[in-house]
Amino acid sequence: MILQSLNAFYHRLEADPKAEVAPFGFTEQKISFCVVIESDGSLHQIREVGTREKNKLIPDLVLVPGDAKPSGAGINPCFLWDNPAYLLGFKQDDKKPERTLQSFEAFRERHLRLEEEIKNEEFSSVCRFLETWNPGSISTEIIDTLNALETGFGVFKLRGKTHYVHDQEAIQTWWKEQLTGEEASSQEVVGQCLITGETDRIAQLHNPAIKGISGAQSSGAKLVSFNCDAFESYGKSQSFNAPVSEKAAFNYCTALNYLLRDDDRRIQLGDTRVVFWTDQPSPAEDVFGPMTTGVEPEDKSLKENLERVLKQITSGSFPHETLGSPKTNFYLLGLSPNAARLSIRFWMISTVGEVMQHLGEHYRDLELIGSDRDPRYPPPYRLLRQTAREAKDIPPLLEGSLLRAIWSGGLYPDALYNQILRRIRADRLVNYFRAATLKAVLNRKIRFSNKRPESPRLTAIEKELPVSLDPDRPELAYQLGRLFAVLDSAQKKAIPELTDTIKDRYYSSASATPASVFPRLIRLNQHHLGKLRKKLNDQETETEEVSKETKPKFRGRSYFEGEIERIMNKIDDFPKHLNLTQQGLFAIGFYHQRTRHLVTNSQLSNLDKE
Repeated sequence: MILQSLNAFYHRLEADPKAEVAPFGFTEQKISFCVVIESDGSLHQIREVGTREKNKLIPDLVLVPGDAKPSGAGINPCFLWDNPAYLLGFKQDDKKPERTLQSFEAFRERHLRLEEEIKNEEFSSVCRFLETWNPGSISTEIIDTLNALETGFGVFKLRGKTHYVHDQEAIQTWWKEQLTGEEASSQEVVGQCLITGETDRIAQLHNPAIKGISGAQSSGAKLVSFNCDAFESYGKSQSFNAPVSEKAAFNYCTALNYLLRDDDRRIQLGDTRVVFWTDQPSPAEDVFGPMTTGVEPEDKSLKENLERVLKQITSGSFPHETLGSPKTNFYLLGLSPNAARLSIRFWMISTVGEVMQHLGEHYRDLELIGSDRDPRYPPPYRLLRQTAREAKDIPPLLEGSLLRAIWSGGLYPDALYNQILRRIRADRLVNYFRAATLKAVLNRKIRFSNKRPESPRLTAIEKELPVSLDPDRPELAYQLGRLFAVLDSAQKKAIPELTDTIKDRYYSSASATPASVFPRLIRLNQHHLGKLRKKLNDQETETEEVSKETKPKFRGRSYFEGEIERIMNKIDDFPKHLNLTQQGLFAIGFYHQRTRHLVTNSQLSNLDKE
C-alpha cells in the first residue's frame, strides 16, 4: 500500500501545475556549470550556474533527461548532462586520468551515434564540440573555473540562446519516444507491475534514489532493493524480486523525494523523518506539522489560527473551516536511514478526522498542572527527550512507536513509561514532561482495559488520574508520593541552605521499597519540625513589642503537621515493594503535591476566554 499510495500522490502532483514535479524519464539535478558553445561547436566559455552564498556556489536544480547519475565504477554517460569528467574529460586532482579519458570518450561516442537519429541543429553543435574537444588542451582559465565549482553537474547551451540544449521541444519529444518504445531489448524484463497491475518493462533499480534522510547516503538510498542472494528467489535478481514497472518506480520515488523536500509535509523526530499527505488537496496538510512538532509559525495570524485549532481538537470538536473534510484520506510514513536503504518505522492510513481526534485525545491525556513556562501541547520530541541523558541515546524504535500511538489512538509504548521511570530514579527529577507522560500512559491503559476486556487490567489504579492534586485518591502509591513530597518540603523549609535533600538521597528507594525508607524519614521529619518550631519561637521573641496587625505569621510547622497527618490517615502500612505501575503513581503523587498551587491548562484556557 505504501508504493500504491505514493504512486497516486504523484498523479495528484502531476495534475497540479504549482507542484512542478519531474515527468517520467526526467530528474532534477544540481547543475553548477554550463558549457557555452558556438553554433559550429567551438567553445565560447565555461559558465557557473547557481548563486554564490558566502563564497560557496549553490547549484541550480535543473530538469534533465534520464535518471540520477548511477553509482559504481562502471562507465555510465548521461544524455546532454553529466559531471566534468564526462563532459570535458577533466577531473580535479585526478588520480586515474585514463579512466577520466574513457568517460569522455564514452560520452562523445553516445552522442555522435545519436546525431543522425535526432537530427537537430543544436544537438549537432554539441556533437561538433565533442568531436573537436581535446581534454589534454584545457586552458588554465577553464581549470580554475572548474576547480571553483567543487561539485555538481554541467549542461550544454548555445551562445545567445536562453534555453539549454536538452530543453528543446524536439529533443524532449525524441527522448520521450525512447521511453515509451514497445520493443524491449534482450536485457530488459517485461512483467506485471505490482503497483499498477499493468504489463510493462520492470525496473531493475528503482530510480531516482531517495534523498533527504539524515544519516543515509548523500547520493540517495533505496526504499526497495535486493543485494544478497539470500533475499532473492525463483532465480530473480535485484529488484526483479519485487516487479515494479519503470514508470511506477519513477512515480513513487519522485513523489517521496517531493515530500522529503517539502518543509510543510515533513517532520524530523530523532533519526526518523516523517512525511504526510492527503489523497486530495486539504488545508489539514498546512497545519498538521506545526500541531505535532510544537514549532510556532512566525506569522502572527497563522500562530493564532494554530492555537485555535489545537484548542478545538483538544476539546473534542473538529474545525471544518480550518481542516477541511474529516473524511479525506490521510497518510503517514516514517523513514529512518539504514546504510544504502531506508527502514520503515511506521506506515499509517487514516482520515483527517480520525487523526485529529486521536491528536486531541493525546493532548488531553497529557494535560497536567504546570507553570506558565510549561507548554500546553508538548511536542513528541520533548517527551522522548526525557528518556535519555542525551538525544543520541534515545532508543530509535521508540520514536516510531510513540508516533504510531499518538496518531492511531493506540496504547503508548511500555518502553516510554519504563525509560522515564529509569531516568527519574537516576537523577531524582520529576518534572512536568515526565509526570505528564506517566499520567498519559496510565490513563490510556485504564481506558483500554475498561473498553476491551481482553486487555491487561491495571489493578493498582481504580480510576483515571486527574490533572491536579486529588487528596482523596485511594491508591497507596499515590499517597506515598504525596507524603514523600511533604517530607522533602519540610526539610527544605527547616534547612533552606541544604543542597542535598531527602529527595536526592532517598527517592529511588522510597519509590521502589517504601518500607525500608519511610520509617526513617518519619523519624527524621521530627527533627525538621523541631527546627521549624524553634524558628517560630525565635520570631515570636523578636516581635513581642510588635502589634498583632504587623506581627509575622509563621505557620510552617502546623501546615506540615496537618498535611502529614491527613496523608498518614490514608496509609495503613508501608509496603515492601512497589511495582512499575505503582512507581508511576508515586511519581505523579509526588508531582501533584509539589505543584498543588499551580493552575491547569484547562484553567489557563478559561482565564484566556475571560
